[in-house]
Amino acid sequence: MTEYGHIMPNTTGPLVVALLYDGLCTFEFGIVAEIFGLPRPEMGEGWYRFASCAIEDGPLRAHGGFVLTPQHGPELIDEADLIVVPGWKGASEPVPEALCQRLRQAHARGARLASICSGAFVLAATGLLDGGVATTHWRYAEALRAGHPEIDVDHASLYRAQGRIFTSAGSAAGIDLLIEIVRRDFGAEAANSVARRLVMPAHRTGGQAQFLERPVPRHRHAEVAPLLDRLRAQLQLSWTVEDMALECRMSLRTFLRRFRDATGSAPGDWLTGERVEEAKRLLVAGKLGTQEIALAVGFGTPDTLRHHFRRRVGISPREYQARFASGASENEAMAPEPPRAVPLVPQPGRESRIASFD
Repeated sequence: MTEYGHIMPNTTGPLVVALLYDGLCTFEFGIVAEIFGLPRPEMGEGWYRFASCAIEDGPLRAHGGFVLTPQHGPELIDEADLIVVPGWKGASEPVPEALCQRLRQAHARGARLASICSGAFVLAATGLLDGGVATTHWRYAEALRAGHPEIDVDHASLYRAQGRIFTSAGSAAGIDLLIEIVRRDFGAEAANSVARRLVMPAHRTGGQAQFLERPVPRHRHAEVAPLLDRLRAQLQLSWTVEDMALECRMSLRTFLRRFRDATGSAPGDWLTGERVEEAKRLLVAGKLGTQEIALAVGFGTPDTLRHHFRRRVGISPREYQARFASGASENEAMAPEPPRAVPLVPQPGRESRIASFD
């Protein structure tokens, strides 16, 4: 068993260090500890080692009423292979220059840096993101952009990579980023294994926008709920808006209003999203070809499937299958940035740009 606060006992794996500070975001820290800090003997002796270190003197309080007793100081940063910054204290909270200096030195010797949510402000303070692209929670994007105009702030993507520096959006997007790092380090099967233990999908790409893929209906008992279930069960059919309205026994005008009220989107957009999600599942399963998948989800032709898939996911079906199907190769390079898409949350400032991770 591993004693809390000490370095995981592996002798060959990369050392992951999470930063601790007063006002620590407990959930974001928990993400890092969960993914990198649990013993995983099935992964072998090369799996990650994990530790945390305080960047300032205590007592250190965390969200939720916890008081931390760190067992390592900031000098541990000098040994780390991957340094993760959980959500920072606040957009206006200064970042100690001593911490910035250590992070710059760590990066210079080859360490990777990653941030979750507002942790991007710490990485931005180092200057290492200048001239590159970074993301953070969409609520903090304007503040990050205003405080660091040298950074191209992407307020839409789940996570971004800039060389050996990774940034992610809100808390849950941090899980996606860290699983992506696992995939890069140990392959798709290891990433899928970690995701299964977390009971979450292993394949949300960084270019996906910061919104739920299947938004929770605004009204739990909306009249269109039975229709949604039928559409998901019969994606292969050629549904028209008129068919859907008839199924709900509504006039077309009433149906369109109530469908958007229930789902937040138009019927065609919602159906396309569901078809893409099912295509993703079938691609990962690896039992059907592109033509068969296109027919099974209602796109009809591979060209139509590829068009909607790339528009929604940011990469082609073939690239997606190569990355996320079990046993897929892990040697792909970063793909060029795909077309822009508009997220379904209020976004300040300029148009969003969708990132692609390979």
